[in-house]
Amino acid sequence: MKTTQPNLLFFFPDQMRPDWDGARSDIPVRTPNLDALRERGTAFENALCPSPVCAPSRACLAVGNEYDRCLVPSNGQDLPTDAPNLYQRLRSAGYHVTGCGKFDLNKGSCIGRKGAWGKDGQRRLDAWGFSAGVNNEGKLDGVNNAGRETQGPYLTYLERIGWREAHVQDFRRRNRFAAFPTPLPEAAYCDNWIAQNGLDLINGAPPGKPWFLQINFTGPHNPWDITESMAELYKEVEFPDPAVWDGENAEKHQAVRRNYAAMTENIDRWLGVYTEALRERGELENTIIVFSSDHGEMLGDRGAWGKGKPYQASAGVPLVAAGWGVAAGRRLSSPAATLDLTATFLDCAGAEPLDGMDSRSLREVLSGASDGNRGVVFSGLGEWRLAFDGRFKLVRRKGEPKELYDLQEDPFEETNRVDDDACAEAKARLMGAFEAEYGRVQA
Repeated sequence: MKTTQPNLLFFFPDQMRPDWDGARSDIPVRTPNLDALRERGTAFENALCPSPVCAPSRACLAVGNEYDRCLVPSNGQDLPTDAPNLYQRLRSAGYHVTGCGKFDLNKGSCIGRKGAWGKDGQRRLDAWGFSAGVNNEGKLDGVNNAGRETQGPYLTYLERIGWREAHVQDFRRRNRFAAFPTPLPEAAYCDNWIAQNGLDLINGAPPGKPWFLQINFTGPHNPWDITESMAELYKEVEFPDPAVWDGENAEKHQAVRRNYAAMTENIDRWLGVYTEALRERGELENTIIVFSSDHGEMLGDRGAWGKGKPYQASAGVPLVAAGWGVAAGRRLSSPAATLDLTATFLDCAGAEPLDGMDSRSLREVLSGASDGNRGVVFSGLGEWRLAFDGRFKLVRRKGEPKELYDLQEDPFEETNRVDDDACAEAKARLMGAFEAEYGRVQA
């Protein structure tokens, strides 16, 4: 067993579906670098986020607790700076803790208020436990807070190079189906700017000290803005239509899906850039790279958009890890939770666990010693909660079982089998899982 502390590189796109990468033969999106990461590491094919909306999902990961104990029940609250969290623990364990992009740990302050990020993106970073970083606006928060005064580091950067007003006006023209390219040059496109910030943070890490970097991309979250070169990637490519769909606006759906794929491929491109940079630095073998997302995107399935739903397109996420201590070429169908990344990072770093956290380390699973660390994983938001065993999913609303799906037979969750006697055993088992493990923390 390796004894040195590995570097930890966490790629964390915003709103990336679990089925939108090169592992799916029916989705013509290209993710060669994620595919390569999967081949040299371990992929979890049935991973869920703890809550399918930005701030709660990210707060769950920060504090290592399920939705009902994450302290952030919606996008309207900030994570308290005095709450013990992952980043503080890593810094205490000797890590140079860095991050860039859309953290959303201060989401409540982003909504109609001033001063959420600071023009330099430094506000609250030290209190959260970061040694260095840039906390920038999300796509919509930045423009919605633009007003007369620039409040965050991304719009400050655009203002400095003369592109702020063009960007703001571009976003204000966009609606649900707007898929036209942004006027921004390539380097000024937000995800490219974020990725460059991350490279700068790695290059600025103190020699001989392990580092942690979390890259919070703003894509492939809506609006569907892409650069001119990205628009060429999927020109005229046909994607599968939305599931459980009324057939309206077919070409508009196709245009959105092309842009969503282009944003995904651009993030994948940066994964390749980082992998090569680590190789050149001689740090690739001593780094754990994790790729996941805070939640998914309905993308028109069931007539819905965005997140916040208990369905796989919304609550499911990609989850792939490779590198130091990770077995290669494993694809696991057992249920997995991104909540468990908290304990995993701390375990691999040799850091103290957070008191009473719900997160469980995946280290034994990643090493190949186990095929899973949970029989059932959970997610929740507002008045619904779900339990998922890798095949069956039970959704409770206000505590009552309302929906049951067999994802092996029904991957798009079209047939509710909650009253089907043939699924009574699965229903009872998942209800028992709620009571035994999730119910203890449920409000």
